[in-house]
Amino acid sequence: MKLLWLKSELLHPVDKGGKIRTYQMLRELKRLHEVTYLAPVSPDDEPEAVELAREYCHRLVAVQSGPTKKNGASLYGDLFRNLFSPLPYAIEKYRSAEIRRQIEIEMQDASYDVVVCDFLVPSINLPQQLGRPKVLFQHNVESLIWRRHFETQENNVKKAYFRQQWEKMLEYEGRVSRQFDAVVAVSAVDRDFLRYQYGAREVYDVPTGVDAKYFRPLGGRDRNSREIVFTGSMDWLPNEDAIVNFIEEILPRVAEAIPGVKLKVVGRNPSARLRSLAERCGRVEVTGRVEDVRPYIDRAAVYVVPLRIGGGTRLKIFEAMAMGKPIVSTTIGSEGLPVRNGEHLLIADGAEEFASAIVRLFSDQHLAQALARAARSLVWEQFGWDKAAAAFARVCARVANKEARTQVA
Repeated sequence: MKLLWLKSELLHPVDKGGKIRTYQMLRELKRLHEVTYLAPVSPDDEPEAVELAREYCHRLVAVQSGPTKKNGASLYGDLFRNLFSPLPYAIEKYRSAEIRRQIEIEMQDASYDVVVCDFLVPSINLPQQLGRPKVLFQHNVESLIWRRHFETQENNVKKAYFRQQWEKMLEYEGRVSRQFDAVVAVSAVDRDFLRYQYGAREVYDVPTGVDAKYFRPLGGRDRNSREIVFTGSMDWLPNEDAIVNFIEEILPRVAEAIPGVKLKVVGRNPSARLRSLAERCGRVEVTGRVEDVRPYIDRAAVYVVPLRIGGGTRLKIFEAMAMGKPIVSTTIGSEGLPVRNGEHLLIADGAEEFASAIVRLFSDQHLAQALARAARSLVWEQFGWDKAAAAFARVCARVANKEARTQVA
C-alpha cells in the first residue's frame, strides 16, 4: 500500500508517548509499505529532525507552517479569543492554510491508497473532498482527557475553562470521528467509547507495543534501593498533575514507612512549579530530558504511574514491564492495558491506597519479583511492535479494498 501519513510534528527527538508509538509503528510499516509523511516544521524543531525522518518514512513533505511555542501575553490572548470559537484550542491552534494546500497537492497523486490522520489534530486541515479512504489513528479519546481535567480541577476559573474545552472537544471529536472510513484506537476501552458514544462507523483497537529487546533489565539496581521512579513528558498536563499530587499527597505517606525514600521524575520540560515543589520537598529529583531513560528505571525499586487524568494507553507501563520493574498504577494509569491487578502490577487509587501499595512492594520482595517476572513475560510474548503494525496495516487494507470495491460497483 501507499500511505499518506499526516501528523502535527516531526518525530525526533522520540521522547514522548505519542511520538514513540508513531515512530515504532512507522518503522515496521515502512518495511512492507510506501510511506509519505506530511507534517509542519517550526523554528522549534531540532535541526536533525528533518534528516532523521528517513528512519520512519520514504518521503517527507515538510511544510513551513508549524506553530511556535507561545507564552505570556501572546498565549493568553489566543486563549481569550478561543472562548468565542466553536473549536477547542488544542485543535484550532493547528489550523493552517499552507498544510491544507499541501494535502490537496498530494491528493493529485492518484496512487495513494489510504490517508492516515495521526491524532485528531491534523484533521483540522483535511479538505472536505479528500477523494481517498481515510483512517483516524486515535492515541487517546481527547474529550475524556479534558473531562478529567475539569473533574480534578479545584480552581473555579480553570474549572470553567476546562469544562468549556471538554464540551468543545466532545462535539468536534465526535463529529470528525464519524467522517472517517475507519478509526483506530489503542485499547478496547477507547474503541467502545468511540463506537458507542460517537457512533463512529468502523472502529478497531490495535495493541500498544514495546521493544522488549531494548527495554530489558540492565542489572543496575542496588538491592537496598529506596528509589521510586516516574518517566514521562512533563509538559503534558496529566503527567504534571499526577506528579504534583504524588509529591504532595502520596510521598509523605510512603516516607513515614520507608525512611530515605526518594522520587526521581524523568522527562522533558518540567515546569518551574514542579521544580520549585521538588526543591521544597527535598525527597525529589527532577531530571528534565535525558538521552536514555533505561538506567533511571533500572536503578529504581518501584515504578509508579499515579495518573488521575488520561486516555488511550500508557507506553511507559509497557516499558517498565519490559525492564522487569514492580509497578504501582492508578486505574486510569493502566486503563486499556491487558494487565491484571496482583498478577502483573498493583493497581491503587487514592493517596492512602497508593502509598500502601508502594510500601508493600518495598517490604515484600517476593511479591515485587513475582510481579516483575509476570509483567516482562507478558510484553515479551505478546506485544512486539511488529504485531501492532501488522494489525494497523490490516485496517488500512480493509478500507482501501472497500473503497476499491465501491468504485468498481
